[in-house]
Amino acid sequence: MSKFVIVAESGADIPVEVRERYNIHIVPMHVIIGDETMDDGTVSGHEVYERSRALGVMPKTSAATLHGFVTMFDRLHEEYPDATILHVAYSSVTTCSYASALTAAQGRHYVVSIDTKSVSIGQSLVVVRTAQFIEDHPDATVDDVLSFIESMRDRVLLGFVPSDLAYLRAGGRLSNTQFLGAHLLKIKPVIELVDGNFVATKKLRGSMKRATLHFIDHLMSEGPVNMERIGLAYSDGLGQDIKDAVEEYVTKLGFKSFDWVEVGGMVSSHCGPCAFGAVMEKQA
Repeated sequence: MSKFVIVAESGADIPVEVRERYNIHIVPMHVIIGDETMDDGTVSGHEVYERSRALGVMPKTSAATLHGFVTMFDRLHEEYPDATILHVAYSSVTTCSYASALTAAQGRHYVVSIDTKSVSIGQSLVVVRTAQFIEDHPDATVDDVLSFIESMRDRVLLGFVPSDLAYLRAGGRLSNTQFLGAHLLKIKPVIELVDGNFVATKKLRGSMKRATLHFIDHLMSEGPVNMERIGLAYSDGLGQDIKDAVEEYVTKLGFKSFDWVEVGGMVSSHCGPCAFGAVMEKQA
């Protein structure tokens, strides 16, 4: 039995089969539409957009709760009494989930939390690579694992290209001036995670298909990157023609593998429909 059990938030967008493969446990974040609050993971991005349109409101989100972490930590400790519970956390500057987890860990010596400074498929990359590290190093100590996570999170290159800026605006991700200027000029901003913060780093013009390919070039320019894999993400509504173009392009660039993940309700509420995202790992 592993000395570690990994916990992450639902906003990491880790596919079920990957969670089962590495015994990763999920604490739900929350999606709020009108007066209704739902656990992330129980509502898809498509449902978020449909319900929001029907009510004429923008979706909101809230963090994983103190109660959610306490319940998870206690359950896992009962099931794995000799294991260290390792919370590999959603970016602490975008949500209070990490703070709630730290509070929940008080008095529970078997719990350790660390901030990935990332979200969605970026957090997922850190979580999965951590699980692989633990599997490959059965004698690793807590300090060994934390040191690996610290080095890994510094190698994550993550960004999104939203198609509909209204969701970023509603979530406070863009100022009104930025939003109006981008909308009038048909500009698609690149939103990257920089030290845990959402930052608009580049403006792309043209069709969504063209923007996604230029965005991939932009991320690669921050390398050199590990060409073994690129993670690809999308929200409900992204066209198959764009996905096909992306697959052809990343194969042409030399990536040995890729996989797609549809982001869940939490991330969908911020990026809006038809968004595209990618994550790469810088070479160590």
